[in-house]
Amino acid sequence: MPYVNIKITREGATVEQKAQLIQGVTQLLVDVLGKNPKTTVVVIDEVDTDNWGIGGETVTILRKRK
Repeated sequence: MPYVNIKITREGATVEQKAQLIQGVTQLLVDVLGKNPKTTVVVIDEVDTDNWGIGGETVTILRKRK
C-alpha cells in the first residue's frame, strides 16, 4: 500500500489543483510501479509560509523581499 505525502506552502492551491495532484501521483505509481490505485494513499499537507524555511529564512520573508 503506497503512501505519498506532498507538502506545499499554503498559498492558494485550488481544490481542483489538489485533486489533480492526487490523481496524477496515483496514476504515476500505477504506471511506474504497477501499484493498485485502490490502495494508494496520497496526502497533501499545506504549510504556512512562516513555517517553511529556505536558506535560513522563512518563505514569508523571502516572498516579501521579492
